[in-house]
Amino acid sequence: MILMYPKINPIALKLGPLTIHWYGLAYVAGILLGWRYAIWLINKKPLKITAQNFTDFIAFATLGIVLGGRFGHALFYAPLYYFHKPWEILFLWQPGMSFHGGFLGFLAVSIWFCRKHRLSFLELMDLAACTSSIGIFFGRIANFINGELWGRPTGKTWGMIFPHVDALPRHPSQLYEAATEGLLLFLTFFLLERFTSWRQKYCGLFAGLFSIGYSLARIVVECFREPDQEIGYLFWGTTLGQWLTLPLLLVGIGLAVLAHRKVFTHDAV
Repeated sequence: MILMYPKINPIALKLGPLTIHWYGLAYVAGILLGWRYAIWLINKKPLKITAQNFTDFIAFATLGIVLGGRFGHALFYAPLYYFHKPWEILFLWQPGMSFHGGFLGFLAVSIWFCRKHRLSFLELMDLAACTSSIGIFFGRIANFINGELWGRPTGKTWGMIFPHVDALPRHPSQLYEAATEGLLLFLTFFLLERFTSWRQKYCGLFAGLFSIGYSLARIVVECFREPDQEIGYLFWGTTLGQWLTLPLLLVGIGLAVLAHRKVFTHDAV
């Protein structure tokens, strides 16, 4: 049995000249729900960062994620195209976002914000570890709605034929990523927050664990995801996404080890 792609309209709503896409709504939902969840965590187990601090941070975080995602896509996946048309990097309505670029943009904005307001960078990253998977979940669902970032051909019964590629059944890898990088990571940190005091006791541990968890999920799911056509496979059948994720995995391991040894404090800027 082969599953057919449901052919969901990527446009959620049209109001005259205004066109609202599911992809844009996914970003809005991820940011708003992540913000509200972070506020709930802060009020439930308060540390140095206040609810107002995090609210002030959200707009800058959004800017860092979006611009970083666009620049990352241009740099990692389509450098020649954007070299000749650099202004199109700022065409935010066009497809093309890189998680790794968005992550770097988020880090840069976070460092600046924490230095400006004399807040603990790792405490902020621990909060982000609890909430980021919400945005990742909605983003991957939006990828599925758009019929993009499909998986490799498969003979499995859940293989799906996507409209923008060929007639071969393929892994719905967007849903794999939504389930692992999104739902599974969210539930993991929800349970850790519910039944442990690790975020309060080990500053930076959640940030390290998130980096490890996301990296492992991404590296595994990349084995089922079709690599970008412009790049293809790299060494030993690996993909660019796996190589970009490897440094994040190593940093996450180091950060988790140091955090467990209580090298960092919530007072550090």
